[in-house]
Amino acid sequence: MLNVALTGNIAAGKSSVAELFRQWGATVIDADQLVREAQAPGSPILHAIAARFGSHLIRPDGSLDRDALRAIVLADETARQALNAIVHPEVHRRRELLLAAARARGDRIVVSDIPLLFETGDPAAFDAVVLVDAPEQLRLRRLLDTRRLAPAEAERMMAAQLPSEEKRARSEFVIDNAGDRAGLERRAREVWEALLDLDLPDV
Repeated sequence: MLNVALTGNIAAGKSSVAELFRQWGATVIDADQLVREAQAPGSPILHAIAARFGSHLIRPDGSLDRDALRAIVLADETARQALNAIVHPEVHRRRELLLAAARARGDRIVVSDIPLLFETGDPAAFDAVVLVDAPEQLRLRRLLDTRRLAPAEAERMMAAQLPSEEKRARSEFVIDNAGDRAGLERRAREVWEALLDLDLPDV
């Protein structure tokens, strides 16, 4: 089984590439989905978040007010590190269970979609890292167009991630997404074919 990490800074197009890889046969593990599951109403993680950041972050229906929490951690590096310390160990545990299940099924390629791989994860734990990248100003424009964020908030979200240049140097494959959808799909396909050609490590 080939264990691949897929990452990219916000609004680079990583989710689009993850969906293409899924269509072409990859087993995709979505870290954002694992975070949402870990933070489900009534979960120990949600209780820990409320204890650290305040019970006002829990809505009347028991769910997490993600926008309010994001505002807190984007404004405070210590708070962001504290949140990561609460959430990421559980997300890692859940991903390891899914990886074990995929290995037991005999899946050929598992792609873990991890936005903060270089910030909070371990790239060395994967057989290959695929980075999706796009110019900073283009990513900012996409954020403003698609998420209806204030420019200052969008810039804070981008600043919370490592620069793309550092990530490119540490990735086996880079998919540039500065053009149209057809170009993205063509470049993603080239990387997919290269992944298929890699020697699979022993199970």
